[in-house]
Amino acid sequence: MSAIDVKDAVVVFVGCGKMAQAMIHGFLKSGLVAADKMVVSASSPNSANMAKCKALGLRTVAENKAVVKESRIVFIAVKPYMVGGVLEEVAGEMTGDKLVVSVAAGVLLADMQEKLPANSRVIRVMPNTPSLVGEGASVFALGKSALESDGVVIDTLLKTLGYSRQVKESLVDPCSGLHGSGVAYMFVAMEALADGGVKVGIPRAMAYELAAQTMLGAAKMVRETGRHPGQLKDDVCSPGGSTIAAIHKLEEGGFRAALISAVETAATRAAQLGKK
Repeated sequence: MSAIDVKDAVVVFVGCGKMAQAMIHGFLKSGLVAADKMVVSASSPNSANMAKCKALGLRTVAENKAVVKESRIVFIAVKPYMVGGVLEEVAGEMTGDKLVVSVAAGVLLADMQEKLPANSRVIRVMPNTPSLVGEGASVFALGKSALESDGVVIDTLLKTLGYSRQVKESLVDPCSGLHGSGVAYMFVAMEALADGGVKVGIPRAMAYELAAQTMLGAAKMVRETGRHPGQLKDDVCSPGGSTIAAIHKLEEGGFRAALISAVETAATRAAQLGKK
């Protein structure tokens, strides 16, 4: 089994939903993978998503087996319940030089390996949609036959999308509940902040801009200062001031508990999806 040179490898996406689209855009924007080295396969060749891939210069097909045969890296980007069927369909084309990468929630490495020839190189990845703008967060776990160099290749690709970290497989679903679904929690929080701004008289467009910049700035302060979020929060809360009064209201409304429960619920649900 040989190491993969990502710049020369043909990269195939089986499925072209929102997550695949985000990853494709990120790979292209980085320049690490050229459009003529990527192929997208989906059962609906005339769908709007396939049209978007064509517009980016990618080859699009409706036949999985043929494109998998010519690939070195295969991203399985279909719904969790479809993964088993796709792997069974292409198993005959899975030679030892190929790397299979699943982005489907809840589908275990062992379950994928059962559908493929012995010693198939498999990796499980959980990215998120800000990969589209180079600010994604991804975690990945290696299957038992994946090479160390395979992990390096995937880490290199994922770093073009933002943050990347290798983890034990037991952490993939919990991470999904945090960073995979967490993007949606942040959008809800941003929308609520903007609504609050509108309520106190700020024009809606400006309220969204201020809410987005506030969340971006807060995130950068955590990442770049290395300080605990609680310490940074305390810096804003003057004794007897408006911010600590507002924090009190958030605590009364169960803000922290709601976010903790959201992460736990999403992680549990992610694990369930792979069992359908």
